[in-house]
Amino acid sequence: MNSDALDLVALAQSIKDWGRELGFQQIGIADVQLGEHEAHLQRWLDAGYQGEMDYMAAHGSKRSHPEQLVPGTLRVVSLRMDYLPGDTQMAKRLGQPEKAYVSRYALGRDYHKLIRKRLQQLAERIQQQIGPFGFRAFVDSAPVLEKAIAEQAGLGWIGKNTLVLNRKAGSYFFLGELFVDLPLPVDEPHSSEHCGRCTACMDICPTAAFVGPYVLDARRCISYLTIELKGPIPIDLRAPIGNRVFGCDDCQIVCPWNRFAKPSEQSDFQPRHNLDNAELAELFCWSEEEFLSRTEGSPLRRAGYERWLRNLAVGLGNAPSSIPVLEALIARREYPSALVREHVEWALDQHAQRDLTPQP
Repeated sequence: MNSDALDLVALAQSIKDWGRELGFQQIGIADVQLGEHEAHLQRWLDAGYQGEMDYMAAHGSKRSHPEQLVPGTLRVVSLRMDYLPGDTQMAKRLGQPEKAYVSRYALGRDYHKLIRKRLQQLAERIQQQIGPFGFRAFVDSAPVLEKAIAEQAGLGWIGKNTLVLNRKAGSYFFLGELFVDLPLPVDEPHSSEHCGRCTACMDICPTAAFVGPYVLDARRCISYLTIELKGPIPIDLRAPIGNRVFGCDDCQIVCPWNRFAKPSEQSDFQPRHNLDNAELAELFCWSEEEFLSRTEGSPLRRAGYERWLRNLAVGLGNAPSSIPVLEALIARREYPSALVREHVEWALDQHAQRDLTPQP
């Protein structure tokens, strides 16, 4: 393919039009220069804020150099897809400690396959137009600085909560990337942030995971603790976790820009198995077979059954004392996993210390 013979400006516009037809709300094009973000990542790694996420330090400089990850890459097409599943009343769930809080992005089907399929379809559409070209699609599945690329492509700015924020859409969206060997015209980077003096995200964090603006210590982040951490949850962080059993949205819920977030039109992102209104004790009683069946094609699979029970045990320890809560915990007291047993004992001890009479 001879890129000199292409109308690259027209092609870039077509790519954006095709992307919207495929369900993406915004598409931008970035170059491969991410030097400032590379330095920020290295400072974060040097401080050890990645915890057990060793993959964040792997792959050398490929994470911040798209042209090294995929040789020949000249541009990155960055795309966002809204995932907010309508009015789930999840903020209300945080005030109902007997209920399980599951992060909004994980209530429906796993986004990886859906977005990767749409990216592949976009690449095929480009090929129909110009013939074969070099490309590779990514959806949170490789060493890619997706937030930096999105900012570079003009999709928004990286806010104080370290998420990409958009003035018209907030932050409830997934990102995907298409690395291409086409010298497409790039979009204007989002060079200014619009957080101002607001620190709502930092102030609300239950576990005080923000070291400062734009810097998150993952080791204290509830999303990390409930999804990435493989061992016991630190005892001093268990009570602050409350009823959050998979991820955390607090820093998004309070963000003023999320007033402009729009519900997703994707049916795949709608809640499944009543996960937006489930009791902690009910979920804790799922057998492993039930867990595997009900989380098929779900982000919840990432935690696995053992850690799912660990997280729920913490939530039950923070829940009001009641017969269903105590019965659920006692039923798992002899569970084969030492990790689960330890968190169950901690939970039962919390109820014993409250010296409350269980209420039905």
